[in-house]
Amino acid sequence: MISTTRNSSGPVIVVGVSGSRASARALRWAAEEARRRGARLVVVRAWLPAQAAFYVGQTQHDADHGRQEATRELGAALRATFGEKLPPGVQTEVTEGMAERVLVERSAGADMLVLGSTSAPIVVGRAIGAVIRSCLSRAHCPVVVIGPEEERAHRPIEQPYAAVSLSA
Repeated sequence: MISTTRNSSGPVIVVGVSGSRASARALRWAAEEARRRGARLVVVRAWLPAQAAFYVGQTQHDADHGRQEATRELGAALRATFGEKLPPGVQTEVTEGMAERVLVERSAGADMLVLGSTSAPIVVGRAIGAVIRSCLSRAHCPVVVIGPEEERAHRPIEQPYAAVSLSA
């Protein structure tokens, strides 16, 4: 696990990456924001083992395969954003667990948590996902939600779709 303790080595921005296009946008935004602030960027990929029927059980091979797949997806997202070499100050973490729990835990000590959304949370009749909802209500730091590309096309990248600052 990567320590995200505040003030240990400057500001820390944590970004959740799932392999989706929305999380790729969040990663790009978080990387640019970390560069601007001189912050350390912690890229987190949470994963859950595949659910096996109770009578089959899960093997160590299944768990290893799940971790390898999550690591491969994280690597693909990082290469798409940064190329073959990570910039200085970028750290990665692949952690078994529910994404909302992992990200809330990693937000402790971070200066910002960045997530991507496939829908605009303020549009009437559209709900935000469980991960974003959980992080908005339980994170230990401000949460920035990067919305869909088409919704953001007219705004400069410096303006996130939504930012919510929570008091600890």
